[in-house]
Amino acid sequence: MALTNPIKKKIQVLKLEYDKLLPGKDSLLLIIDEAEIPENVFNSNAIENSTLTLKETEKILLEMELSRDVSLREVFEAKNLARVINYTREKSKEAELSKELILLLHQMLIGGIDDKIAGRFRKKGEYVRVGSYIAPAPEQVERMIESIFFKYKSDLDSYFLEKIAKFHLDFESTHPFCDGNGRIGRVLINFQLLGVGLPRVIIRDKEKKEYYRAFSDYRDKKNTKTMEKILALALTEAMHRRIAYLRGEKIVTLADYIRSYKLSAPAFLNSARRQNIPAFREKGVWKIGDNFKTKK
Repeated sequence: MALTNPIKKKIQVLKLEYDKLLPGKDSLLLIIDEAEIPENVFNSNAIENSTLTLKETEKILLEMELSRDVSLREVFEAKNLARVINYTREKSKEAELSKELILLLHQMLIGGIDDKIAGRFRKKGEYVRVGSYIAPAPEQVERMIESIFFKYKSDLDSYFLEKIAKFHLDFESTHPFCDGNGRIGRVLINFQLLGVGLPRVIIRDKEKKEYYRAFSDYRDKKNTKTMEKILALALTEAMHRRIAYLRGEKIVTLADYIRSYKLSAPAFLNSARRQNIPAFREKGVWKIGDNFKTKK
C-alpha cells in the first residue's frame, strides 16, 4: 500500500495537534482558508489549461483590472470556482456528499458559462474524452455514479484517504459531465476532507504529470497508490501550514531558513517535497515556521 502505517501515523499525529490548536482560533483558520482560495482556483483551472496566472486570478477575485485582455470564460471560471469553494466550506458542516449536491455544485461552476450543460449529467449523444481515454457512454453515467456513491458510503473498513482517492479516480473515470469534471472532482476531495475535520488541499498544476499518471495507473492496473500518495502529501502540507500559523510561529521562506542554518539546499528542498519537514507552499514559494529545529 502507498499509505504505509508510518504515513498514517504521521497524519494522525498532525491531526491531533491540529485539533488541539483549533479551539478559539476559528477566525484565524478562516483567514488562512480564504487566503488560500486564489491559489486553489488558479491551480485547479490551470490543470484544465486556463491561461490565467496566479496574480491574474487574485486580481479577478478582488475585482481588480487586469493588464491584458483575457477571455470572459476564464474570468467566469475563476469567479465561479471560488464561489463553489466558499460554498462547500460551510456546506460540509451540515450536509453529506450526494448526487444532488454534486449537480448543484456543477450548476454553480458552469452556470453563466454554458447553461445548456450546467447542473446535469451527460445525455444521449454527449461523449467526452481526456487525451486518448474515452469516457463511458452517457447512458451509463447515472448508474455508475450511484455505484460510486454506494461503494464509498458502504466501505467502513478502508482508511479515509484510500476511500477518497478511490472515489476521485472512479468519479473522474466516469466523467459524468460535458465539462467541469476535473474541477468538480477536486472540489469533492476537499468536501470529503472537510467532512472529517481536515483542511482543504491543493493539487498543483506543476505536479499534474503525476496527477495524470494516477489515472492511467488506475485504468491500466487498477492501482490507486499514486493517487493515495498525492493526497497524503497534499494533506500533510496543508496541515503543516495551518499548524505553523495556529502555533503563532514566525513564517520564513525555506531559502532564508536554509541560508541561516547553512544547510544543503537540494537535500532540504527534497525533504520539503517529501514532507519530511514541516514545510509548505504559499503562492508557489516554500516556507517554514522558524521554530523548526533541524539536524545539520
